[in-house]
Amino acid sequence: MLDIPAAFAADFAGREGDAGRAWLAGLPARGEEAMRRWSLAPDGPSWHGFCSVVQPVRRADGTPAVLKIGWPHPEAEHEADALRLWDGDGAVHLLDVDGWTLLLERLDADTDLMAVPIDKAVEIVAGLIRRLDRPAPQGMRHLRDTAERLAVELPADNAELLAETGDAIDADLVDRAVAYCRELGPASASRLVNEDLHYQNVLAGGREPWLVIDPKPLAGDPEFGLIPLLWNRHTEGDLSDRLDAVVELTGLDRAKARKWTFVRAVDAWLWSDDDDPAGQGRRPSSTR
Repeated sequence: MLDIPAAFAADFAGREGDAGRAWLAGLPARGEEAMRRWSLAPDGPSWHGFCSVVQPVRRADGTPAVLKIGWPHPEAEHEADALRLWDGDGAVHLLDVDGWTLLLERLDADTDLMAVPIDKAVEIVAGLIRRLDRPAPQGMRHLRDTAERLAVELPADNAELLAETGDAIDADLVDRAVAYCRELGPASASRLVNEDLHYQNVLAGGREPWLVIDPKPLAGDPEFGLIPLLWNRHTEGDLSDRLDAVVELTGLDRAKARKWTFVRAVDAWLWSDDDDPAGQGRRPSSTR
């Protein structure tokens, strides 16, 4: 039986409305179907992310694993493709997949990089970024399209915010972000980028000390994926120095890293609330 955390269900339904409630209502059946298909048995209480439920299970041979059922949204559309391409090299091992239902190796969900000193955590993540860098597969959503969309949406979102609240971001900052989108977007690379790589998405493993989970992959410039390392643990030290450290450790382009980080910061600012620097407070997850 799939265990759905009550707090997750209440929060998710509040965010996603009728569509979210319908998805939640179908989770038990999806879980039971996956349990039968892969001969799984529940093995303890579940946990959850922002848009998924993760149930610890045992496979028929007793091997521990987790069953992850995700809310369909564009940012996670190619999660299984990325995990399959990485094949456990620096990331959680994908054991099987059926649509938005993933069977994954089990890691230590209670041990992530949040408790590791920030300089060491940055060093660990930078090493994983280097290991996970490779050409993106064909058909993956591309940063070129994201940049083109943001160049249109950022000014429109700022105007909407002004109309709704009487307050908005300085127009010069939005114009600068738009200029960076138009400069960098058309020339973007096609590397496999994880735009949600942060300290809570790196868990302790058995076969390796640290492994990446829950990627939000797209094809593009690797520099586009760095800002979660700044807005997570953002009170610890100077963020400009942290970005410089990440760039140095990964060998990425400093100017490009600063420009893409600026773009994503403006986008997050437009959609955040005071307690949510990552911009998940106002925007529905299906459009993030």
